[in-house]
Amino acid sequence: MRNVLLRWTSVGIVILILSLAIQAVPYGRTHTNPPVRMEPFWDSPQSRALAVRACYDCHSNETVWPWYSNIAPVSWLIQNDVDEGRLKLNFSEWDRVQRKAGESGKKVREWEMPPVYYAAFHPKAWLYGDKRAALIRGLEATFSGEGKGERVAQRNPERPGP
Repeated sequence: MRNVLLRWTSVGIVILILSLAIQAVPYGRTHTNPPVRMEPFWDSPQSRALAVRACYDCHSNETVWPWYSNIAPVSWLIQNDVDEGRLKLNFSEWDRVQRKAGESGKKVREWEMPPVYYAAFHPKAWLYGDKRAALIRGLEATFSGEGKGERVAQRNPERPGP
């Protein structure tokens, strides 16, 4: 019995030391939010509000970084998701081509966005029923024009910009 207790104590100490050591890895804690340059011209304020609620943490320069985004290895996963999300579709940089905009409604319709693991920690992002349907309609209406929203943009009236 004593050997089992000693073994588990040793395992716990090793895990604790490794958990502390990985905090030294610099990736995942920069948490930059570049300026909002230009936003899409939303079909309605409701569509924008629903997109902010469900999409903006990964697909904009307005990410809300929770406290646990500073703790490795979770910080690495969050940073990677935000980096990839902004690269694929960034609602804050509508002055550059957003090739994935036209797919956004389909991604929500097929339950690919927001990802289940994200919604588990951000229940407000998981939309059901009428709100989910309204987001899908709003994304499709906003990005269904010529070029699927690639250049449909407006300056954010709430923010000064170039």
